[in-house]
Amino acid sequence: MQTQPLATGKLASEKLELYYGEKRALHGIDISIPERRATALIGPSGCGKSTFLRCFNRMNDLIPGVRITGRATLDGADLYGRGVDVVELRRRVGMVFQKSNPFPKTIWENVAFGPRILGEKDKTKLDEIVERSLRNAALWDDVKDRMQASALSLSGGQQQRLCIARALAVEPEVLLMDEPASALDPIATARIEDLIHELKASYTIVIVTHSMQQAARVSDYTAFFYMGELVEFGDTETIFTNPKERRTEDYVTGRFG
Repeated sequence: MQTQPLATGKLASEKLELYYGEKRALHGIDISIPERRATALIGPSGCGKSTFLRCFNRMNDLIPGVRITGRATLDGADLYGRGVDVVELRRRVGMVFQKSNPFPKTIWENVAFGPRILGEKDKTKLDEIVERSLRNAALWDDVKDRMQASALSLSGGQQQRLCIARALAVEPEVLLMDEPASALDPIATARIEDLIHELKASYTIVIVTHSMQQAARVSDYTAFFYMGELVEFGDTETIFTNPKERRTEDYVTGRFG
């Protein structure tokens, strides 16, 4: 395995392995993901990309029979250590799923939901959080005059940006994105990609994508996974133009996948 060492990693893993029952899905993953950059995880279906992504906000905990060994860290702290507050972890590490999943509530209530759960009751402050989050998700101009409309009345691309706004409302440090544009049309996909470019100035972004073109467009670093292994990790330009591993070259040039 070829990796490019990074001086400081916002997220990192060391000898990380994950089992579904007896089946090993991740094989000793060592990686250091830099802060305030976009890192893409690429590889064929079933290679462990999404499983690895979900290790960083412990979403795999919800699956019966999952067992994890090794370490996954946020700012050097072990995410699976004793006393970790998973609710606080998921505030710091937000997630956007493949299929947009707005709540069947108003647009305003969707974005205000997280801050209210965390104890914010001041309506003026909530309005400020909602507006800031929608602006950061490039959705404010689309919805500012219909905040009380159902979130389900929005288009697919707007719903996905609303889910991004909802994640941003609790002021995370990291945004995990699991194929956030795979269900969207090309125009909506382009808006999500533009948004990733803007957000990575303030957030650490890790994106799983099946589209190598998308990975090349939006990411600073790329990790290539194959059959549960991290084959190669480095800056995106190198991975796509001068990879060190033959398997990486075969994948990015379309010989398999």
